[in-house]
Amino acid sequence: MKTRTLPAGALLAVVFGFSGLLTAQQPAAPASVENKYVGGQVCRTCHPDVWLNFNKNPHFKSVALGNQPQEKTGCEGCHGPGGKHVAAGGGKATIRAFSQMTPPQALETCLTCHSKDLSRANIHKSAHTEADVACNSCHSVHKAATPKFLLAKQQTQLCYTCHADVRAQFELPSKHRVNEGAVQCSDCHNPHGSFATTWGTGTGSAMLANARENEQPCLKCHIDKRGPFVFEHEPVRVEGCATCHQPHGSTNAKLLRRPVVFTVCLECHNGGGAGRQNGGVLTQTSSHNLQDPKYQRCVLCHVRIHGSNSDSNFLR
Repeated sequence: MKTRTLPAGALLAVVFGFSGLLTAQQPAAPASVENKYVGGQVCRTCHPDVWLNFNKNPHFKSVALGNQPQEKTGCEGCHGPGGKHVAAGGGKATIRAFSQMTPPQALETCLTCHSKDLSRANIHKSAHTEADVACNSCHSVHKAATPKFLLAKQQTQLCYTCHADVRAQFELPSKHRVNEGAVQCSDCHNPHGSFATTWGTGTGSAMLANARENEQPCLKCHIDKRGPFVFEHEPVRVEGCATCHQPHGSTNAKLLRRPVVFTVCLECHNGGGAGRQNGGVLTQTSSHNLQDPKYQRCVLCHVRIHGSNSDSNFLR
């Protein structure tokens, strides 16, 4: 059997003809496209699920106003110009996708608009930011579980995701009723970070939401303890409520740090110094036999223990 050999010219024609066929089947590479703003209506074509409820979103305000620049309007206000994204037929590489951002990038993008609020003024130094917890770690703009604050989960469950130890404290007998919905974490805390506290010699948590005039958040609800009083109880005014109370939950009544009232008082009024005043802190008199149960409940007599306008010993 003889083997037939094609001429060299014919072979080259076959090879180049086949490669030309393959080239014709490949889509042409898109020419260089200017990354310009295209408007939210174009986004709606591929993202109808997002656009459907976007009019209920606080960010829709930029669209409703109708007087904002393109870089601060609608979808492109957060995700950047969509020209290249549309030309490429989608893809996260051609748009500002928050799921692809580092925490600092996500933070700076949001602060483009959200940097004017005092509650976020110290966000760069907050414990959350330092732990790489960015805006999109807690917030979900398009699929929020709660309309208020656009949180990714119900607020309490969202905080419990990381703060499991605090969740356990809210299961103790004496507690703030967070799990019952009476209060929530942001009533006392500022998740974006606050400035140094004015109580506890400025060493308190910088994640607390200060009350009026930079006071303790406890005074938002316990307004009767606010004062100012003629006779101040120094630990309350200087060191703060947490000197005697556990803020989240306790096994003791009144959220106290110790099970019996007089043992809390003895942390200061213990006679450890010299003299009756002990550096300004009154010690017990000989008439106070602390083995007697009636003297173990100091607040039975010292009823205005947080401060008084009538008596220096807080008796009335």
